[in-house]
Amino acid sequence: MTSLLKIVKTAEEHQIAEFFQESAGQWRSERRYYTLPEGETKEIVSMITIRFLEQGCHELLHLAQIHDLPDSVNLTCGAAVIWVSTDILKERRESQGSTLFGALGKTLYRDRGFATSKPVTAQYYFSNSKTLCLRTEYNSSVFEEELKLVGNKYRTRQTIITRSGEQLMIGQYLEKRIES
Repeated sequence: MTSLLKIVKTAEEHQIAEFFQESAGQWRSERRYYTLPEGETKEIVSMITIRFLEQGCHELLHLAQIHDLPDSVNLTCGAAVIWVSTDILKERRESQGSTLFGALGKTLYRDRGFATSKPVTAQYYFSNSKTLCLRTEYNSSVFEEELKLVGNKYRTRQTIITRSGEQLMIGQYLEKRIES
Protein backbone atom coordinates (compact mmCIF):
# COMPACT_ATOMS: atom_id res chain seq x y z
CA MET A 1 0.00 0.00 0.00
CA THR A 2 1.33 3.41 -0.97
CA SER A 3 0.70 6.40 1.25
CA LEU A 4 0.13 9.80 -0.26
CA LEU A 5 2.19 12.68 1.09
CA LYS A 6 0.03 15.76 1.42
CA ILE A 7 1.88 19.07 1.29
CA VAL A 8 0.16 21.76 3.31
CA LYS A 9 1.28 25.36 2.96
CA THR A 10 0.55 28.09 5.45
CA ALA A 11 -0.99 31.39 4.34
CA GLU A 12 2.46 32.97 4.70
CA GLU A 13 4.02 30.33 2.45
CA HIS A 14 1.38 31.02 -0.23
CA GLN A 15 2.09 34.75 0.04
CA ILE A 16 5.89 34.33 -0.12
CA ALA A 17 5.55 32.04 -3.16
CA GLU A 18 3.41 34.64 -4.93
CA PHE A 19 5.82 37.42 -3.94
CA PHE A 20 8.86 35.49 -5.25
CA GLN A 21 7.01 34.60 -8.48
CA GLU A 22 6.01 38.24 -9.03
CA SER A 23 9.61 39.33 -8.33
CA ALA A 24 11.16 36.92 -10.84
CA GLY A 25 12.97 38.64 -13.71
CA GLN A 26 15.68 41.23 -14.24
CA TRP A 27 15.77 44.49 -12.30
CA ARG A 28 17.81 47.70 -12.25
CA SER A 29 18.18 48.74 -8.63
CA GLU A 30 19.11 52.31 -7.72
CA ARG A 31 20.30 52.32 -4.11
CA ARG A 32 21.26 55.01 -1.68
CA TYR A 33 22.91 54.09 1.61
CA TYR A 34 23.12 56.56 4.49
CA THR A 35 25.77 55.82 7.12
CA LEU A 36 24.65 57.06 10.53
CA PRO A 37 25.23 59.26 12.42
CA GLU A 38 27.78 60.91 10.09
CA GLY A 39 25.37 60.93 7.16
CA GLU A 40 27.88 59.72 4.57
CA THR A 41 25.98 58.75 1.42
CA LYS A 42 26.80 55.99 -1.03
CA GLU A 43 24.95 55.61 -4.33
CA ILE A 44 24.91 52.20 -5.97
CA VAL A 45 23.30 50.84 -9.12
CA SER A 46 22.80 47.08 -9.23
CA MET A 47 21.64 44.79 -11.97
CA ILE A 48 19.67 42.00 -10.30
CA THR A 49 18.31 38.73 -11.67
CA ILE A 50 15.71 36.88 -9.58
CA ARG A 51 14.62 33.33 -10.36
CA PHE A 52 11.72 31.57 -8.59
CA LEU A 53 12.64 28.22 -7.01
CA GLU A 54 10.10 25.39 -6.82
CA GLN A 55 9.88 23.06 -3.84
CA GLY A 56 12.26 20.12 -4.25
CA CYS A 57 14.71 21.83 -6.64
CA HIS A 58 18.42 21.17 -6.05
CA GLU A 59 19.12 24.73 -4.79
CA LEU A 60 16.50 24.41 -2.04
CA LEU A 61 17.71 20.93 -1.12
CA HIS A 62 21.26 22.33 -0.79
CA LEU A 63 19.97 25.28 1.28
CA ALA A 64 18.18 22.89 3.66
CA GLN A 65 21.40 20.87 4.02
CA ILE A 66 23.58 23.86 4.93
CA HIS A 67 20.99 24.79 7.58
CA ASP A 68 21.09 21.23 8.94
CA LEU A 69 17.36 20.72 8.40
CA PRO A 70 16.19 17.08 8.57
CA ASP A 71 15.83 15.28 5.21
CA SER A 72 12.10 15.04 5.89
CA VAL A 73 11.78 18.86 5.82
CA ASN A 74 11.24 20.53 2.45
CA LEU A 75 11.50 24.27 1.93
CA THR A 76 8.23 25.21 0.22
CA CYS A 77 9.66 27.66 -2.34
CA GLY A 78 12.43 30.16 -2.77
CA ALA A 79 14.35 32.58 -4.93
CA ALA A 80 17.85 32.66 -6.41
CA VAL A 81 19.23 36.19 -6.69
CA ILE A 82 22.31 37.28 -8.67
CA TRP A 83 23.62 40.85 -8.63
CA VAL A 84 26.36 43.10 -9.98
CA SER A 85 26.71 46.48 -8.24
CA THR A 86 28.53 49.67 -9.24
CA ASP A 87 29.35 52.68 -7.04
CA ILE A 88 28.02 55.61 -9.09
CA LEU A 89 30.02 58.34 -7.31
CA LYS A 90 33.34 56.46 -7.53
CA GLU A 91 32.54 54.90 -10.92
CA ARG A 92 33.76 51.45 -9.91
CA ARG A 93 32.35 47.99 -9.41
CA GLU A 94 31.22 47.66 -5.81
CA SER A 95 30.28 43.99 -5.53
CA GLN A 96 28.82 41.00 -7.27
CA GLY A 97 27.42 37.78 -6.00
CA SER A 98 24.44 35.57 -5.46
CA THR A 99 22.22 34.37 -2.66
CA LEU A 100 19.48 31.80 -2.15
CA PHE A 101 16.27 32.23 -0.17
CA GLY A 102 14.02 29.37 0.91
CA ALA A 103 10.75 29.59 2.86
CA LEU A 104 9.37 27.34 5.56
CA GLY A 105 6.57 28.59 7.78
CA LYS A 106 7.39 32.19 8.74
CA THR A 107 11.14 31.69 8.34
CA LEU A 108 13.30 32.52 5.34
CA TYR A 109 16.49 30.49 5.13
CA ARG A 110 19.40 32.17 3.33
CA ASP A 111 22.75 30.81 2.25
CA ARG A 112 24.39 34.11 3.28
CA GLY A 113 23.51 37.34 5.06
CA PHE A 114 23.84 40.99 4.15
CA ALA A 115 27.17 41.29 6.01
CA THR A 116 28.28 37.65 6.27
CA SER A 117 28.91 34.75 3.94
CA LYS A 118 27.51 32.32 6.55
CA PRO A 119 23.96 30.89 6.37
CA VAL A 120 21.35 32.97 8.24
CA THR A 121 17.61 32.93 8.85
CA ALA A 122 15.10 35.77 8.82
CA GLN A 123 11.60 35.99 10.22
CA TYR A 124 9.12 37.39 7.72
CA TYR A 125 5.58 38.67 7.51
CA PHE A 126 3.43 40.61 5.07
CA SER A 127 2.03 43.99 6.08
CA ASN A 128 -0.17 43.63 2.96
CA SER A 129 -0.14 41.23 0.00
CA LYS A 130 2.51 43.27 -1.87
CA THR A 131 4.81 44.22 1.05
CA LEU A 132 7.28 41.70 2.51
CA CYS A 133 8.93 42.58 5.83
CA LEU A 134 12.04 40.75 7.06
CA ARG A 135 13.96 40.76 10.33
CA THR A 136 17.37 39.11 10.40
CA GLU A 137 19.68 38.98 13.43
CA TYR A 138 23.33 37.91 13.61
CA ASN A 139 26.70 39.17 14.90
CA SER A 140 24.95 41.54 17.36
CA SER A 141 23.24 43.28 14.42
CA VAL A 142 19.61 43.53 13.36
CA PHE A 143 18.62 43.96 9.71
CA GLU A 144 15.05 45.10 9.12
CA GLU A 145 13.94 45.17 5.51
CA GLU A 146 10.76 46.05 3.69
CA LEU A 147 10.24 45.09 0.03
CA LYS A 148 7.17 46.44 -1.73
CA LEU A 149 5.91 45.49 -5.18
CA VAL A 150 4.51 48.57 -6.92
CA GLY A 151 2.46 47.35 -9.89
CA ASN A 152 4.43 44.85 -11.97
CA LYS A 153 7.27 47.16 -13.07
CA TYR A 154 8.63 48.54 -9.79
CA ARG A 155 9.76 47.51 -6.33
CA THR A 156 10.84 49.68 -3.44
CA ARG A 157 13.04 48.49 -0.62
CA GLN A 158 14.28 49.90 2.62
CA THR A 159 16.85 48.38 4.95
CA ILE A 160 17.72 49.58 8.45
CA ILE A 161 20.82 48.12 10.09
CA THR A 162 21.09 48.39 13.89
CA ARG A 163 23.84 47.22 16.25
CA SER A 164 23.50 47.33 20.05
CA GLY A 165 20.35 49.44 19.72
CA GLU A 166 22.00 52.09 17.55
CA GLN A 167 21.02 52.59 13.91
CA LEU A 168 24.13 52.33 11.71
CA MET A 169 22.80 52.51 8.18
CA ILE A 170 19.66 53.10 6.17
CA GLY A 171 19.42 51.80 2.62
CA GLN A 172 16.69 52.94 0.24
CA TYR A 173 16.13 51.36 -3.16
CA LEU A 174 14.02 51.90 -6.26
CA GLU A 175 14.01 48.86 -8.52
CA LYS A 176 12.72 48.95 -12.10
CA ARG A 177 11.89 45.77 -13.97
CA ILE A 178 13.95 45.32 -17.14
CA GLU A 179 12.30 42.07 -18.19
CA SER A 180 10.19 39.28 -16.74
